[in-house]
This record gives sequence, structure tokens and C-alpha cells, in this order.
Amino acid sequence: MLWAILAVVAGLGALVWSAERFIEGAAATARHFGMSPLLIGMVIVGFGTSAPEMVVSVLAAVDGSPGIALGNAYGSNITNIALILGVTALISPIAVQPQIVRRELPILLLVTVLAAWQLVDGELSLADGAVLLLVLATVLTWTVLKGLRGKDNIVVDVADELANPASQPSLGYSLFWLVLGLLVLVASSRLLVWGAVTIAQSLGVSDLLIGLTVVAIGTSLPELASSVMAARKGEHDIALGNVIGSNLFNTLAVVGLAAVIHPMSVAAEVLSRDVLVMGLLTVLLFAFAWSRKGHGGRINRFEGGVLLAGYIGYTVYLLQTAF
Repeated sequence: MLWAILAVVAGLGALVWSAERFIEGAAATARHFGMSPLLIGMVIVGFGTSAPEMVVSVLAAVDGSPGIALGNAYGSNITNIALILGVTALISPIAVQPQIVRRELPILLLVTVLAAWQLVDGELSLADGAVLLLVLATVLTWTVLKGLRGKDNIVVDVADELANPASQPSLGYSLFWLVLGLLVLVASSRLLVWGAVTIAQSLGVSDLLIGLTVVAIGTSLPELASSVMAARKGEHDIALGNVIGSNLFNTLAVVGLAAVIHPMSVAAEVLSRDVLVMGLLTVLLFAFAWSRKGHGGRINRFEGGVLLAGYIGYTVYLLQTAF
């Protein structure tokens, strides 16, 4: 099992490094071809920050490990809200813009309900995956059109942060890091999946548990790093928008692609435990962000502590039930 542990550690390290290179290379390449900051934010940043989850879950589905595929997606969503936003709010309270409460968070709530409804029959079919991908395409199209009418969308800030460096690299340099980042991303994801499955088999625990904990935390490290950095700089929209966008992509793109590639049976506890926790955390996030005055809310340090405590409690419960 030593080699499997080393594979997970090395895979996670390479995954974080390659995801960052891939996003930077893709954003710079897109700017060279005249792509607007809004489209970079939606397509490059949104896809790129969920690239680790996407590649890991697709490879896990291909390898016949649906537990890791689903555990990675839903576990990353739980990690994003409870761990990442919890830690971020403890560092610096997060100001919430009114349009996020009116638009992005309700969409995330509806998508979470859709994800839960699809799991009621214990199956994720090809049709279920196609529906998720169709909803993703609709959300992307609607958000882009909405953003073109006004500059208040959260992804504009994210795009500007990543796509407007002080000095633009050359096209060749950008393409080099884009291709290298993608290749290392795929290779490290396969290494991570192999190590995670091997550890799960050695310990006698389900690959779902490994996906919900080790793999989910590992693939969420880019979001954690960027959100903490954004909070320290006072860029609250980037910190919160990063999590909301990542959760949308995880639920729609990551699960959708995995289901289309390899329709799967879903363990009952995924709906009764993991998706339920994910839904409760999403509702809690909406409640924390809500402001009765209509001027946007604020996720303060106490609320960040509540989110973090919820994540710790959920993880402890997972480990207790596993062993």
C-alpha cells in the first residue's frame, strides 16, 4: 500500500500544479485570440478550476469506480462550501453582492435539487447525464448573455484577475503551458485514481469514502488557495464566485460527463447522506448571504466557524461509519 499512498501524494501535488498551469495557459491563449474577459471567466476559469474534478471523475467512471467519480464531485462541493468558505470567512469576512443572492445562489439551489431528484431511483443513466450537460449549456449561455448586457456578473472579476497579468506572455509560451498543463493533469489524475482505489481496497473501505475525503480535498486545493488569496486581497467576489462556479460545474459537468461515459448505480447513502449534506450547506450558505435590507449580505467569522465545524463533523462521521 506504500506505493499507493505515494501515488496519491504525488498525484495530488501534480494535480494542483498542472491545474494552475492549465488555467493560466488557457486564459492567456484565449486573450491572444481576442476572447472577451466574460467568456474567459465562464469557459476558461469555470472549466479550468473544475478540471481536476472533471478529469478524475471521468477516469474513475471509465475505470469502473463510480464511488470515486460521485464522491469526488459531491465531496468537492461540500468541501468548497464548508471548508473553503469557512476558512476564507475566518480569515476575512466575505461581503456578498446583491446579484449573487438574486441570481447565482438560486441557480445553485435549483441545480442541487435536480441532482438529488436524479438519484431517487438509485441510478445515474445516460439520459440523466445528458440532462445535466444540457442544463450546464443553458446556464452558461444565459450567464454570458446576461453579462453582455451589464458588467455586474461575478465572473468578470474572476476573468480580469486571471486574464490581465502585468505582462502578457507570447502565444507560443501560452500554448506550451496549456498543452503541458493538460497532459500532466490527465496523468496525475490517473495516478491519483489508481492510488485511491488501491488504498480503499487495502483498508476495506468503499471507494466512495475515498472520493468524498482524500480525492475531494485534493481536487479542491486550487479553489482553496485562490479563495484564501482573494480574501486576503479583499476580493470577496472572486472568493465566493469561485466556489459557486466550481459547485455548478462539479454538479453539472463532472457528474454529467461521468454518467454519459459510464451510467452507474448509486449507493443509497449518496442521496440520504452526502447529497443531503450538500443541499443543507447550500441552503445555509444562501441564508448567511441573505440580507433583508437588499444591499447584499455578509458571511462573518462566526458563520465561517459554523461552516468549518460542519465540515469537521461530517468528516468525523464519515470516518466513524467507515471503520
